[in-house]
Amino acid sequence: MNPPATPIDHFLDEQKALACIHCGLCLGSCPTYLETGNENDSPRGRIYLMRAVQDGRLPLGDTAVRHIDLCLGCRACEAACPSGVQYGELLEHTRDHIENHFKRSIFQTFLRRVAIEKVFPFPGRMKLALLPARLIKKLGAEHLLPKFAQEALALVPEKMSAVKLPEFSPANAEPPLTPALSPSDGERVAEGRVRGRVGFISGCVMSVMFGETNANSVKLLNRAGCDVHTPSAQGCCGALHAHSGKLDEARACARHNITVFEKLELDAIIINAAGCGSTLKEYGALLRDDPAWAERGAEFSAKVKDLTEWLAGSTFNIQHSTLNIQHRVTYHDACHLAHPQRITKPPRELVKAVAGANFVELSESDVCCGSAGSYNLTEPEMAERLRRRKIENILKTGSRIVVTTNPGCLLQIQAGLKRAGRDDIEALHIADFLARAGE
Repeated sequence: MNPPATPIDHFLDEQKALACIHCGLCLGSCPTYLETGNENDSPRGRIYLMRAVQDGRLPLGDTAVRHIDLCLGCRACEAACPSGVQYGELLEHTRDHIENHFKRSIFQTFLRRVAIEKVFPFPGRMKLALLPARLIKKLGAEHLLPKFAQEALALVPEKMSAVKLPEFSPANAEPPLTPALSPSDGERVAEGRVRGRVGFISGCVMSVMFGETNANSVKLLNRAGCDVHTPSAQGCCGALHAHSGKLDEARACARHNITVFEKLELDAIIINAAGCGSTLKEYGALLRDDPAWAERGAEFSAKVKDLTEWLAGSTFNIQHSTLNIQHRVTYHDACHLAHPQRITKPPRELVKAVAGANFVELSESDVCCGSAGSYNLTEPEMAERLRRRKIENILKTGSRIVVTTNPGCLLQIQAGLKRAGRDDIEALHIADFLARAGE
């Protein structure tokens, strides 16, 4: 009989872990449990594994790490939990412990620590990395790549902001895709309806792959009567680091962005990417143990608003177009908007204002599509199962447009529709959808 494992350190808040009463109400909301039916792939099962590792009852080995890795971090369980378990925080601290004490394979180490961590948070490096990907797609040479590379390449959209050699330096600098200041609409100013000064988070993936979406987001804010400030010195929000178990790096990102934005004396800080928004709203919690930054983090987070949250509560008016006459439209809830942020009504109100009677609810709308940050790269098999489930539900609606609020969801759904041979169905960010309606 093997001796009990010795805990390496105390990485969990035991009281927060004990808040889980194992009632099972989270099971029906957990995407991986819905797919596998394995208790270890459920939120309560994973919390049991976390506690067992911390207590030394279970070694930090392949079995425990496998079930933790398979978690999407979608946090749907939090919305369903009657006990208010802070599962996201427990997961991030467990993953931080894993990355500091568990030896991964050479491939997984390279994928996580180099290909993802050293590229995605840096727009300049991402642009450079996408150059060969675009060339391979243009030449139709995908079949020459190994299966993993083919699946990753399929996520690169056919149409996106021009990806070319960056004309800025250093490689991690933010490309100037949006102006530092975009003033409110002149008509709004004349009417005295300027709503205030807002900051805009341009994002990493958003600024490189969805530059037009960022531009449309700023235009919508201008129409809502806002002067929009987009500081070029901003950096990665830290979401990718936090979700993958690199909390120190996430805190460094938070401190940097707080320093940049607090100089502008803003009324709000707007984000159009759900995954980033969730982390930005949790800077206070991320820095709560740092006396020099805790209050500043909380003040920053209090100002963060999702684009849909801000527009739905503003003087912004939908300008109708023929879009709502010709097509059915459905909406996919991005996990980190629906669950941690609890924002589901505002985006629907905005979409319905355009689609009218042609809006169709999507079955399992808030079940993860399988993107989950970099999950579709680290766990491609489960990501594909969830994407297939999502695409099947989209097709059942008969919609020609599916709207969402997160770049990862867009890339995942676009790739899934293409694989299903449904090029007649568009996946659009809500900013592009609303901007098109106003044309």
